[in-house]
Amino acid sequence: MTLESPDRTSLVDRVASGAKRIGPGLLLCLAVSVAALGAEHLEALFFHRAWLEALVLAILLGTLVRTLWKPDNRWRPGISFSAKTLLEIAVVLLGASLSAATVAATGAPLLLGIAAVVFVAIGLSYGIGRLLGLSKRMAILVACGNSICGNSAIAATAPVIGADGDDVAASIAFTTVLGVVVVLGLPLLIPVLGLSVHQFGILSGLTVYAVPQVLAATAPAGAVAVQIGTLVKLVRVLMLGPVILVLSLLSSRLREETGAQVAAERPAPRPFGLHRLVPWFIVGFVVMAAFRSAGLIPAVLLPPLATAANVLTIVSMAALGLSVDIRSVVQAGPRVTATVVLSLLALAAISLGLIRLLGVA
Repeated sequence: MTLESPDRTSLVDRVASGAKRIGPGLLLCLAVSVAALGAEHLEALFFHRAWLEALVLAILLGTLVRTLWKPDNRWRPGISFSAKTLLEIAVVLLGASLSAATVAATGAPLLLGIAAVVFVAIGLSYGIGRLLGLSKRMAILVACGNSICGNSAIAATAPVIGADGDDVAASIAFTTVLGVVVVLGLPLLIPVLGLSVHQFGILSGLTVYAVPQVLAATAPAGAVAVQIGTLVKLVRVLMLGPVILVLSLLSSRLREETGAQVAAERPAPRPFGLHRLVPWFIVGFVVMAAFRSAGLIPAVLLPPLATAANVLTIVSMAALGLSVDIRSVVQAGPRVTATVVLSLLALAAISLGLIRLLGVA
């Protein structure tokens, strides 16, 4: 008779406890995903074409469920796990589909253009926010969220500038809802603007909020658009480092302008590190892309990896829909709403201008 070590028993207990905690929400996301895949199959069966991809249908069905019924604490851990962790794993797996040739085809002018778009968009968004009466901190949060990477940029920026919880909550609530709208609406611009696959990939990478959401936005245009969009988006995310550095240098001045009493009531800015500026899944994506370029990933594994990434993304999109509370747009207020919408339109216009300037075909 063998006795299990306390460490092993403790690990098994923790795994079992974690599985029990996320199980209900994960199963709910899987159920929505199966319904989305079924709806896509029915589309193809009756219309000979799936006008709405399973990724999009998962978001719509999840949002519909969330509108009719609010999941309680029993479901939330699994929904959060699916929306974040599974999606991050999908991004890592997607790196296997990106080759060095795709990176080389991007070119230095586009990389420099991405950096320029980010800083110009931040300036315009901040100016719009201030003109509409937002506080400096709120305007900065909205500007960084819109121009870089949505909620992640807001979360990274907030402690640096000493933003309070209300500002952060309002910013994140709206970008969450609008992020879904962008994912659903952006593919509709392909025929309207006459965009090529490469152009649409670049536009998506420059305008969609989160890295994983780029997968959903570009999926209807094919694998090339997904690769280009993800690459552009990753470069855009990396701009968070320089932006946070600039804000950290200006944060003391910002606090002085708001007065000692108000500054004392806000949390002190925390030092930022590489692990906060470059999420683990971005590092994983780059590593997988490097392995692919070096020929370390067998060709026979590429289709299963792509399929796994697609399935995980569908489940995550279902979780994203289940996390969207449309009523939060109303709670965010008209000034925040107007600022975010106008800023997004400005970002899209700048991005299209860059595409035309570079002559991307």
